[in-house]
Amino acid sequence: MSDDWVQEFVSYLVSERQLSPHTVRNYRFELERVGELLPENFIWAEVSDEQLQAVLNKLHRKGLGPRSIALTLSALKQFCHYLLQEGFIKKDPCLNLSAPKQQKPLPKNMDLDSVTHLLSIEGDDPLALRDKAIMELFYSSGLRLAELAALDTRDIASGEHQVKVMGKGSKERIVPIGRMALSAIDDWLKVRSLLPCEDDALFVTAKGKRLAHRSIQARLNKWGQQQGLNARVHPHKLRHSFATHMLESSADLRAVQELLGHANLSTTQVYTSLDFQHLAKVYDGAHPRAKKRGGNG
Repeated sequence: MSDDWVQEFVSYLVSERQLSPHTVRNYRFELERVGELLPENFIWAEVSDEQLQAVLNKLHRKGLGPRSIALTLSALKQFCHYLLQEGFIKKDPCLNLSAPKQQKPLPKNMDLDSVTHLLSIEGDDPLALRDKAIMELFYSSGLRLAELAALDTRDIASGEHQVKVMGKGSKERIVPIGRMALSAIDDWLKVRSLLPCEDDALFVTAKGKRLAHRSIQARLNKWGQQQGLNARVHPHKLRHSFATHMLESSADLRAVQELLGHANLSTTQVYTSLDFQHLAKVYDGAHPRAKKRGGNG
């Protein structure tokens, strides 16, 4: 009976849905693979959602990727919907099934030479000074776009070499700022003081309004092109470069995790709070553009 239903479903896909032969073959393959992992002599009319979820979990444990499992789940849902529609089953066992989450691929990070080249902006043009401060801060402290855009001038504590950030879930964290980023911010603040600013926003337009997310993204992309970089520059690429370079230099995953305000930097470790002094020590010893505490810089 089960094999007959699969064959009828395949015929339906060809004649009624008019799907491509390639898609039809994929659906048949996925259903046959599921059938091989279900109990012997099973019948589709009696298959439970627990059994189907167990099959998906087993495929995941065998190393099948999220995309492949998503295709298996799609085939199952289409098949069960067909059986329900034709009256072969009374309850859809696929309603509560879930596939493993597909991880978003991390953007390729920039190497140190590329970052240095990007940030080698000269001149006293107000917008260039502002944009250099933005990019230095992204790379110096690994901020998210929303976090940087929301900063006010009072969030920068130059004397302590740190910035107060409001992260996801309204969680506040204190992050160190490198010497070169602080210098760029100081240069920008001198220019900002001459603008008719509407509020305390750290980064503003020429008219004094808080700089929007899209504007920040567009300006970074512009500078990437202007500085002759091959790849597109965007906020998350600088954040990812920060994390990569810090991990390569310090190998302290927990500290970088805290600096990023990111609980899932590693699925193998539980988020752990570390005191700021430890973070600052790791940061100063590892970040290529950090100030050297206790030295002349």
